[in-house]
Formats: sequence, C-alpha cells, structure tokens
Amino acid sequence: MIRTCFFFLAFAATLAAVEMGEADQLLCVKRIYVDKFDGDQTALQMRDMIIVALQQTHLFIITETESRADAFLRGASEDLVFTDQHSSSDGVNAHVNAGDSSAGYKAGSFSKSIGGSLGENESSHSVERKHEASAAIRLVNKDGDVIWSSTQESQGGKFKGSMADVAEKIARKLSDDVTKARAGKVAPTIQVH
Repeated sequence: MIRTCFFFLAFAATLAAVEMGEADQLLCVKRIYVDKFDGDQTALQMRDMIIVALQQTHLFIITETESRADAFLRGASEDLVFTDQHSSSDGVNAHVNAGDSSAGYKAGSFSKSIGGSLGENESSHSVERKHEASAAIRLVNKDGDVIWSSTQESQGGKFKGSMADVAEKIARKLSDDVTKARAGKVAPTIQVH
C-alpha cells in the first residue's frame, strides 16, 4: 500500500511538471471563492443564488476566505425588468348610397333612395411585464488563468424566477463539465505484488 502511494505521488509529480489542460485544472478545484460580480445592484443577489446552486451540487466547498480557495468564480450579471406592449386594430367598413328623384309640376313627384352601412372594428392592447436575467462567468485558477467559463440567460420559468434559473443553469453546466472531465480521465491502476 505504501509503495502504491509513493509511486502515485511520483507519477503525480511528473505530471505536474507538464502544464495541465483546462479539464485537468478543473478536476483539481476543490474549494471555490465566489467573487463579487460586476453589474447593477442585483449582481449581489445573483452571486448569492449562484453560491446556493453550487453548494447544492456537492462538488465543491464554497469558501468566504479568498486565501483558502483553489479557484475564483468571477463575472458579471444583469437582471432586467421591462414592459412589453402590443397593440393591434382591425376594421371593416362599407357604405352604399343611391338616390333618384324627379319632380314635375302637373304629374306629381317621384323619388327613390337606397342607403346602407356596415362596420366592424376590433382593437386590443396588452401590457406584459417581463423579467430577464443573464450572467457571464469564469472560473479562474490562482495563476489568473481562466479554466472554465459560461454565459447563461433566462426569462424565468413557470415556477422560478429568471435569476434563480440562471444560477441553476450555471451550476448544472459546471457540474456537467466536471463530470465530462472525470469521464475523460482514466486513473492509472498500479498493482504492487
């Protein structure tokens, strides 16, 4: 057992001499510090939602102490609230008039007249309040190299707001990418007899 660990440490030291790729670096991240995001005042709320979403993945330890972190999550977010207005109007109108008139001194008078009108108008106006959130984030190692990044946006879902949806998408994307990185790595098996 000790020889296995020693051999593995020697193997790991040799690999460390070669610069690791992004997937390798991603696999080494155990503790993340989530930095303050650039953006408006809602960026603080997005940061907190991303912290919660990342903790729920159980992949990383989220730390509030920068010096203890293996990597730093940085970026920008925005949460927009706007009003979408739609107006439409349709109408059909028709008018028909005809007339004929004659008058004589001894014969009397004669008159014909036809008239008509038809009309239909319809209009609608709708106002819808919409909410849209977006975030562009990156995971940076201690050397300042970006080892992972993602941009997510959402207009919200039926049962969750747009910010919560963006935070969940970011955590899911990071989780999926870590899973892919793990699947791509085959750990060397060392047998000691």
